[in-house]
Amino acid sequence: MKTIERYIIRRSFTAFIVTLAAMTGVVWSTQALRQLDLVTSKGQTLLQFGYITALALPFLILIVAPFAMMLAFIIVLNSMSRDSELIVINASGASKWLVLRPIMTFSLCVTALMYFLSIYLSPTGLAELRSELTRVRVDLVANIIKPGRFIPIEENLTFHIRNRSGDGVLEGLLLDDARDPETSFTYTAETGRIIEAADKTLLVMLDGTIQRRPKGGQDMSIVSFESYGFDLSSMIPEAREPTFKASERPTFELLSASPDDSYAAKHWDKLIVEFHDRLSVPLYPIAFGLIIYAFLGSPKTTRQDQGLAITTTIAVATLLRTAGFGATLIVSAAPDMFPLLYAIPIIAIALAAWSISLNRRPWFVQRLVDGTQSLLNGVGSMFSKLVGRKNQGTAGL
Repeated sequence: MKTIERYIIRRSFTAFIVTLAAMTGVVWSTQALRQLDLVTSKGQTLLQFGYITALALPFLILIVAPFAMMLAFIIVLNSMSRDSELIVINASGASKWLVLRPIMTFSLCVTALMYFLSIYLSPTGLAELRSELTRVRVDLVANIIKPGRFIPIEENLTFHIRNRSGDGVLEGLLLDDARDPETSFTYTAETGRIIEAADKTLLVMLDGTIQRRPKGGQDMSIVSFESYGFDLSSMIPEAREPTFKASERPTFELLSASPDDSYAAKHWDKLIVEFHDRLSVPLYPIAFGLIIYAFLGSPKTTRQDQGLAITTTIAVATLLRTAGFGATLIVSAAPDMFPLLYAIPIIAIALAAWSISLNRRPWFVQRLVDGTQSLLNGVGSMFSKLVGRKNQGTAGL
C-alpha cells in the first residue's frame, strides 16, 4: 500500500471514529431517556442503568455506521480538494485507483464490521437487554424499595422505608401486615436488609418492634426485637421467560424456529424480513464509498462546484438509504419480495461503479445535480437580493 493510500485510510479512520462516537452518543442518549424509569421508578442503580442501556449500542452503531463513514469520507476528500492534494495527484498522472482503492478498502472494513454487528453482536445485545428488562420487572427489591413512599406489596400488606443506603441497607423501615382476618401486625425497625437464604427471600429487620392488635379490639401488645426475619418469598412475582422479538434472535435461528414457538408461528414474516435485512444492510457502506468517490474523488475547479458535489452526495446517499428503509416496509407486508432488500444496494453499487469507470453520471443523477444547482442558485440569488436591499436601506439612513 502506497503512502498516499495509508494517508487517506488513516485520516478516514480518525474522522470515522470521531463521527461515529458523536452520532452514536446522540442516538444513545435519546434511547437512554426512554429507559430512565429504570432508575426513577424501578430502583436500579446508575451502574445498572448504564449497563442495560449500553446493550443497545451495537444496534445503534449498526444504524449510524454508514452515515458516519459517509461524513468521514466527505471530510477527508473535501480537505484534500481544498488543499489541492487531489489536483496534485491528478496532475501527476496517477490512476484513479490511487484514491479509490483506500476508499474501497475502508468501505469493505466497515462492511465487515457491520456484518459482525448485524449477524452476532446486535441480536446478542438486544436479547440480553430483553432479559435484563424482564428481570427488572420481577425484581422484588426494585419494586418495593422506593424511599419515602408507601408501597402496597400485595393486598393488605404495605411497605415503607425512609432511605436506602448505597450498600443496600434499608433505614427507617415500616411494614404493615393486615392480611390476617383477626389480627393486624405492624413492624418497625431502625435498619433492615433483603437477603436470599435457603431458597427464600427474607427481610431481616434489626432493632425494632412488632405491634400486634386484634381487629375490632382496643388491646395492643408491643414486642421489641434485635433481629427479626420476615418471609417475602410468596410475594415475589413468578419470573417469566422473555419473549424474544425478531431483532433479538440469533441470525441462523430465524429460519429454523421451534414448532412450539408461539411468536415465530404468529410472526413468521417478521423473522424472514429480519434475516434478509441483516444480510443486506452491510452492503450500504460499499455503495456509499463508490457514490462518494464518484462525486468527490476527482478535483474540482471552484469551491462552488465542491459544495454542490457535497450536497448532491449527501442527497443521493440519503435517498438510497431511505429507499432501503422503504423496501423493508414493503417486504414486511409481502415477504416474498425479499430480493428487493438486496437489489437496492447492489444496483446502487453497479451504477456508481459504471459512473466511475466511464466518468459519466446516470441521467437521473445528473437531473438531481442540476436540480440541486438550481436550488442553490435560487437561494443564493434570494440571499443576494436581501443583502442588497438591506445595504440600500442602510445607505438611505
